[in-house]
Amino acid sequence: MEAGLDVLLEKPMVVNTQEALSLIEARNRTGKTLVIAFQGSLSPLIRLASAGIKNGLYGDLLSVSATVWQNWGPNTSGTWRQDPPLSGGGFTFDTGAHMLNTVADLVNQDFVEVAAWMDQHGRPVQILSVAISKLESGAFVTFHGCGEAIPSCSSEIKVFFKDAILTTGAWGRTLKIQESGKKRAKNIPFPPTANVWDTFLQVRAGAIENPSPPEVGLR
Repeated sequence: MEAGLDVLLEKPMVVNTQEALSLIEARNRTGKTLVIAFQGSLSPLIRLASAGIKNGLYGDLLSVSATVWQNWGPNTSGTWRQDPPLSGGGFTFDTGAHMLNTVADLVNQDFVEVAAWMDQHGRPVQILSVAISKLESGAFVTFHGCGEAIPSCSSEIKVFFKDAILTTGAWGRTLKIQESGKKRAKNIPFPPTANVWDTFLQVRAGAIENPSPPEVGLR
């Protein structure tokens, strides 16, 4: 940015809060475009769902259940991802960051209480984690991360409302909406030209507002 370039930054964005604040300051000072490559924030499906939730389209938010899993421990053994000074954390900070970020995007409100348990499972960083939390509206959220799963990488996020159930994933690739009175969920197709790079170029051109600024990483 100081060299005059717009930036698409992969995660981990930074490894601590001070670095995040410094990055935001550099963005503000240079006036350049900075987009963090959180697929959830950049997904048009997540933005569609988030807007519907914010506008009360599905009724009161009751609870959220979010899970992400991967054979992350064996896959990243001996790499920078399991070196705490370089990675900033373990499975939940890496793959799980997508789950945390997408849930925060969807609910459009702050977390006021959190309790969490983590286990390194014999590795140098956290591999297994669970968390229970409460939103400012009083709705409940649960997070579950398993980084020692069989060969796989997937997630499921279910958002329960008075009038609907939304199902998506940490990366915002799919969205299903089941409304009250409907036996089946409606599948919302993912636009074919809405990948991370395309969205970055739209932001850079001023066609859309930046849906994934460094403030999401700070959050």
